[in-house]
Amino acid sequence: MQIPLLPNRSCAVAVVVAAAWLALAGAVCADTTAHRAEVPVEQFTLDNGMTFLLVQRPQMTTVAAGWVAKVGSANERPGITGLSHFFEHMMFKGSRVIGTTDITRDLAIQAEQEAVQERMREIYAEQRLRWRRGQIADPYAPENRTEELKELAQRFAKLVEEQRALMVKEEFSKLYTEAGGTGLNAGTDYDMTFYFITVPANKLELWFWLESDRLASPVFRDFYAERDVVHEERRLRTESTPTGKFEELFDSLFWQSHPYGWPVVGWPSDLQVISQADADAYYATYYAPNNLTVALVGNFEPAVVRRLAERYFGRLQRGKVPPPEVVTLEMPQLAEKRMLAECDCQPQVEVRYHTVPFEHADSYALDVLSALLNGRTGRLYKSLVLGEQVAVSAMAYQESRKWAGYFSFQAEAKGEATPARLEEAWYAELAKLQNEPVQALELEKVKNQIAAGAFRRLDSNFFLMLQLLLYEGYGDWTYLNTWAEKTLAVTAEDVQRVAKQYFAPENRSVALYRRKAGAPPAAPMPPGFDELSPNLQQMVRAQLRQLAAVNDPEVLRASATAIGSQVASAPPELRPAMQVILTAIELRLAELLAAAPGGEK
Repeated sequence: MQIPLLPNRSCAVAVVVAAAWLALAGAVCADTTAHRAEVPVEQFTLDNGMTFLLVQRPQMTTVAAGWVAKVGSANERPGITGLSHFFEHMMFKGSRVIGTTDITRDLAIQAEQEAVQERMREIYAEQRLRWRRGQIADPYAPENRTEELKELAQRFAKLVEEQRALMVKEEFSKLYTEAGGTGLNAGTDYDMTFYFITVPANKLELWFWLESDRLASPVFRDFYAERDVVHEERRLRTESTPTGKFEELFDSLFWQSHPYGWPVVGWPSDLQVISQADADAYYATYYAPNNLTVALVGNFEPAVVRRLAERYFGRLQRGKVPPPEVVTLEMPQLAEKRMLAECDCQPQVEVRYHTVPFEHADSYALDVLSALLNGRTGRLYKSLVLGEQVAVSAMAYQESRKWAGYFSFQAEAKGEATPARLEEAWYAELAKLQNEPVQALELEKVKNQIAAGAFRRLDSNFFLMLQLLLYEGYGDWTYLNTWAEKTLAVTAEDVQRVAKQYFAPENRSVALYRRKAGAPPAAPMPPGFDELSPNLQQMVRAQLRQLAAVNDPEVLRASATAIGSQVASAPPELRPAMQVILTAIELRLAELLAAAPGGEK
């Protein structure tokens, strides 16, 4: 799972989540007997279908609390792509109780806004017809608006101003902050959307009230105006990074038929036409309690939690129809696909293969295979970085999503090495895995490192809560307690078999990135970057590419504060990467302030 850095409300914890998930596949040294421990999880389900996972830790003074909606971009369809991510924004807008000084007028304004938007949708349908006939170049460009569209836009803007005058800005988050809550955030992925915070143990009932209130009576204020915020996210995440557009293109190339082929943030033309009615129907199906799971880790009494769950979440009504399964399967790939791109970036390559989804038995062998390749003692670093010295970084990982999966090799070139040379080096390493069984000592070491590293990450309430939500979103939270045992059962024959079975030439897609002529040299990495593992270096590079597109000092300051608050609770092996990102934010902030009128402020 990869959750990109977003320079807005989701920025800070998105970094932590991304780092945590990447580290789950990494290898760290620890006590090799640690994998035998299990997390004691108490589970219960309300009559409405809402599930609760409890891990009691009486020695703590806080509770890490979160819930996952089992819906992501893969559950969308053409026409409403990006809606799952859009909901992540809407769920912070308040309810009938929170976020407004006059709910009656607030709802009336929303109805007026919807009437204006409905007429605008009708005109945009005419605009798209004009576009199909070649009469205009872009149906949504401001210069192509009709006079009626301009008048409607002005009328809508006045309604937005009137509604905002009634809004209590950030009331939801302020209630948490005043109660001592920290780390309030959310994240959207291809398969799930999750919401989380850490609260003092004596404020747990506040969490039950606030979370159940925004689920029971949400009010999606600023619904249409928020689309501009999402468009800005897309610009920062995709359009303003050197490889963003090409990575999006490569995803669409790789996935022929599966909904994983469209971006989590959605296509711009779909975001332009999503309606309140679309959102209401989506919400009723996917945010019903029978599609939600809560995870609580910390200091609480399970009997008290059950009573609170019944009192607050028990009022939610079960969905009228079960959420539909994603039934569109990826078509078998019959021939190699290739993409050649030029960008303002370091020359690099990605080779990607179709593999298996999260619950597939072969996912364990593929995880072990990636661990053999990764890390400073891994084969890729030894061969491509130290040996041949053709790469500044090289890594591989198995991405097991809920409905399908893939295996990816990625490397950035060093010196005069070309992307084609990196690709060639990868095939040489792959051939060894396919033709030579892994030696017993190397295999045992890697498996023990994986299992021990996974155990160490359970110390943090926050990361344990997050893992429970992630695994439940992918299919089954009990993976938390079974994964290490199944990983340790992987044999050399298993590794060799999956290398042969899934890494066939016709099953791969290749992206080659060449530096554009005249492109400036790559910026130096922040202090501490060279000491990170290859996995974390890759994660940090992705975050730095997006960080370079942020031009608002206040966003950077807020991000630094939020990330800094998470460092202490992060697993030890992740903290250096977070510190590097904090340093990069400081450098970027200094750069912006120095360039501002009047110099540094």
